[in-house]
Amino acid sequence: MKAERARLARLKRLERIREISRQSALAEAGRAEGTLAQLKALGARTTELAAEYTVRRDAGDAADLQQLRRFVSGLGRIVISTAQDTARARQVADDRAAEAALAEQRRAAVEDRVTAQAQRIARKESGGSDSAAPRPGKLGTGLV
Repeated sequence: MKAERARLARLKRLERIREISRQSALAEAGRAEGTLAQLKALGARTTELAAEYTVRRDAGDAADLQQLRRFVSGLGRIVISTAQDTARARQVADDRAAEAALAEQRRAAVEDRVTAQAQRIARKESGGSDSAAPRPGKLGTGLV
């Protein structure tokens, strides 16, 4: 019985560790989503600015027109760069979301093991037989 209680205590510690890992993964996923949202907004605003400056016809002379075209060209490069950054941020956000989902699966698996162990202990304490309970297989998920 003492070994089973020690196993339950270890499982509970592991569950707390997995919960912390899950929370950390969720925080990282949130930060990645925030970065993605900021880059999307920046890309949209830069594209809008480039479109507004492209249609301007208020150049007084050739020098003004040339300066306007250089400015629009620079905005175009920023639009392209921001689009590339947004694509990378989207991939990072997707990766972080997948990590958060995996962390939740790991935490849930340990939670199930804690519940099963606590039920086994409760059955033994109440005089019930543990033989009807399924024997646990190999410990761990193979993912760690």
